[in-house]
Amino acid sequence: MTAQTQTPIVRHVEVAIAGAGFGGLCMAIQLQKAGIHDFLILEKKGEVGGAWRDNHYPGAACDVQSHMYSFSFERKHDWSKRYAPWHEIQQYILDTVEKHKLRPKIHFNQEVDSAVFNEGIGKWVIKTMGGETIIARHWVLASGPLHVPAIPDIQGLSSFKGKVMHSAEWDHSYPLEGKRVASIGTGGSAIQYVPEIAPKVGQLHVFQRTPAWVIPRDERSYSGFRKALFKALPVTQTLHRWRCYWTNESRVWPILNPWMARIGEGLLKKFISYQVKDKALVQKLTPDYTLGCKRILISNKWYPTFNRQNVELVTDNLSHFTEDGIVTKDGKERKLDCVILGTGFVVDPRIYMKNFELRGLNGHTVAEDWKASPTAYLGITTANYPNMYMLVGPHTGLGHNSIIFMIEAQVDHIIQCIKLVKQQGADYIDVKPEAMTRFLGEMTDALKGTVWSSGCKSWYQTADGINFAIWPKSTWRYWLDTRRVNLADYRFGKCTGSVVGKASGGSVTVTGLSAGAREGVMARSAHQPRG
Repeated sequence: MTAQTQTPIVRHVEVAIAGAGFGGLCMAIQLQKAGIHDFLILEKKGEVGGAWRDNHYPGAACDVQSHMYSFSFERKHDWSKRYAPWHEIQQYILDTVEKHKLRPKIHFNQEVDSAVFNEGIGKWVIKTMGGETIIARHWVLASGPLHVPAIPDIQGLSSFKGKVMHSAEWDHSYPLEGKRVASIGTGGSAIQYVPEIAPKVGQLHVFQRTPAWVIPRDERSYSGFRKALFKALPVTQTLHRWRCYWTNESRVWPILNPWMARIGEGLLKKFISYQVKDKALVQKLTPDYTLGCKRILISNKWYPTFNRQNVELVTDNLSHFTEDGIVTKDGKERKLDCVILGTGFVVDPRIYMKNFELRGLNGHTVAEDWKASPTAYLGITTANYPNMYMLVGPHTGLGHNSIIFMIEAQVDHIIQCIKLVKQQGADYIDVKPEAMTRFLGEMTDALKGTVWSSGCKSWYQTADGINFAIWPKSTWRYWLDTRRVNLADYRFGKCTGSVVGKASGGSVTVTGLSAGAREGVMARSAHQPRG
């Protein structure tokens, strides 16, 4: 049988989840705990872990305390350090998958190509590049904002004959010893790998567009006694988690009150001067924007790295690449063997989803509805996209605490919505446009007067300067806002078609599907009741 004549694979589930990182796995585990077992996870790659599967560059580690960067319902008592390295976090994810027996529910190498809400059956029709069609009542986008590497548009990059790699696609087989290396970018990844590779390379040129505020890192390890205590008396681990949480939460005050941030700036400027010997370098490494406006980074090794003779900080703008090097705007060429792109990720979904068809009611598309800026009610639901939910959606990113806390709050809210659809005898739930508009207004007002409104440019913003990514309040406020579903903010709907097998004797109305997929829906409907 040729590929053209093969019957398409059509699967039917109550809940389809895109992404097998922290968000997707949390969703799956909590669905099981809620007694909802008819779900699957679509994962575009061959293993779980998301960002922690991909980001294995030298020195990769979390910048949130280990005991906070883990599920509240799946504690790990024996974290090695205050801030865990990537491989320990990835192992935690793998262990969690095995404990909750999730692997059979995960369809690997199934990148989602399109998702269309079919009003005739009241379900989402999801197609993957691997050839599967999923018919799902509920659709959860858990791909997260940090999964598409950002490749800078620099003239001649493709013609460079040396090694080029992104920090999220690190090639450990390439030997850096003695090489002439350029690192482009000074964000969260670069401040971790640059100090690790500096002693190995022959010459390292660090290209900086904007300096970052970098604070000291608590590198202490957990003693054997502490680990044993956490295991024997779980309440001590709970207290430790709470201490970490409130320590992090206290950081929101300088963010909401820029005058407090300026006090911190003064201390950090002295810290930089103490760490870096060259006064000219101190000036280049000191930001001129308000502390917290961009992501605050943590490292004990970043600033001392620039005291090394083989490390050059380059602040001149890049002009273009040649076959064997890079040229800055001042005309100077630096010969290179390797270029490392520490340029982060494409976080604006309008860009990384530009070739992804996401269609809701009445022809609504995300490409059109999010033309001005991505937005969602509570960062979870978007009007005219029934039964579609997002994890770490617009307005829910953090600058001060653990995103896992936000994910757990979102998952709980989504499960409430899923249950409400059934309780209301409906086919779908859809947030009202006025509720979404009100929420967007609240976010816009809350951002006023914070460090994020101080004028600096960051990845939290669209190209037009709209801050779509950040939650501008305390995280406990988000927990309170998502704890209960406000029925007044939602409407419940019924599908426009009827289902084969109903007493009315009607037939299924299915539009927008291939012939094979329609046949699958019809066959399913003939022997399975709606809902």
